[in-house]
Amino acid sequence: MNQIAGKNASKTLWTTEALLDATGGRLVGSPPTHITGISIDTRTLEPGALYVAIRGDRLDGHDYVEAAFAAGASLAMVANDWPGLSDGARLSGPVIVVEETLDSMGAIGRTARDRCAGKIIAVTGSVGKTGTKEALRHCLAPQGRTHAAEKSFNNHWGVPLTLGRMPADTEYGIFEIGMNHPGEIRPLVKMVRPHIAIITTVEPVHLGYFESLEEIADAKAEIFEGVEPRGVAILNRDNQFYERLAQRARDAGIGEILSFGARDDNRSAADMQLVDVRLEPTGSDVTAMFRGQEIRYRLSIPGRHIVQNSLGILLAIAAADADIEQAAQALHAISPQKGRGKRTLYEVQGGRVAVVDESYNANPASMRAALESIAGTPKSDFPRRIAVLGDMLELGEASEDLHVALVQNIEDADVDLVFASGPFMERLFEKLPASRRGAYGRTSEEIRTALIDAVRPGDLVMVKGSLGSRMGPLVDALNDHLIEA
Repeated sequence: MNQIAGKNASKTLWTTEALLDATGGRLVGSPPTHITGISIDTRTLEPGALYVAIRGDRLDGHDYVEAAFAAGASLAMVANDWPGLSDGARLSGPVIVVEETLDSMGAIGRTARDRCAGKIIAVTGSVGKTGTKEALRHCLAPQGRTHAAEKSFNNHWGVPLTLGRMPADTEYGIFEIGMNHPGEIRPLVKMVRPHIAIITTVEPVHLGYFESLEEIADAKAEIFEGVEPRGVAILNRDNQFYERLAQRARDAGIGEILSFGARDDNRSAADMQLVDVRLEPTGSDVTAMFRGQEIRYRLSIPGRHIVQNSLGILLAIAAADADIEQAAQALHAISPQKGRGKRTLYEVQGGRVAVVDESYNANPASMRAALESIAGTPKSDFPRRIAVLGDMLELGEASEDLHVALVQNIEDADVDLVFASGPFMERLFEKLPASRRGAYGRTSEEIRTALIDAVRPGDLVMVKGSLGSRMGPLVDALNDHLIEA
């Protein structure tokens, strides 16, 4: 599904002829009159879409071609070795036959980029990619036809899919680009060809696939290799790798490098400076300075890291020649997404319980930020703080040390009780004083009952872990329990 905002968005996304030109494929059957979208998943396919049969590690999209037509696909794209093309086979709809479907989806994405004259923004970084992408989409949508992925489609199939879904008349295109190995950003950014490239920050994420933090910074800097001539790089000046990243941008031929960060009289000022901030449990009031212009705005998502990212967002808005003041005032309407800091209040007998859902992902930086964020809620509002923590994955040989290091953050946040799951969180759990230990389990399911039994009125419960730690089911369990309480 496209995320398109603005007036006069085109209904017809592609013609069959344009798809054939882009892919070099051949048509079998009668061409549809119009194609309104692109899908690789029959469960979310909307009528009129092109269905692309992708072969993945677990599933082969070719097994679902008939289901796609049953769901209303107007056309399907298949590989030339698909058995469904054998003599005598009866197709339920027209198909474009290509050598390899993922490569052909990339060709469609590149063609979509070629035909778009709008401003293109690409976002990467160890933390905050999806939130930054969503905020840019939200702030730019009132100012022009805006396109961005519905979810965090930031990998080798997500980026070309998002490109292929971009209408030709898009004025602002926003793309998230992720990686967990060196060399993964490079081919994706060369498809996207952004005018503006943002690196939110560099932190020890996916450290299991790198020798050092410097290597992670260099991998993030691959985003500069696809920036259009006279493009802009936007960097976090407060990050320890600012100078390294700025040099990589210059090496890639980028002439304009803009930065965001806190005011510091001891070094060169950031282009977007944080002048003042009032952090609150449900958000922040921010004052920033951009080239002599004071900008005041409200954020409805708590946390200093959210404030920091908002500076980069506004800097990108300015680089895109959009209205920065209008965008700043739009920031207050952005709310946390499920799994990314969404806070839910439950009225139960005897008081209230707050659950903060941070279950989508975790790394040392985001874990520290989440703990700091719940510490901002006064104990007069919620007397007891409970942290439910799952393993942070892909940290390599540093995993144990990085988990144990969170003991200090737990103490600083004055967390009363910790529930932990996973082999690395076990090391942290063992280092906690007995008074702070709730329960430990090898899996999140093993602590489910103990957690539910422990929660009482007046508790603030924060659940966080890497997606593979499966902390989301604990949020669902808490929701079911508290609704019934």
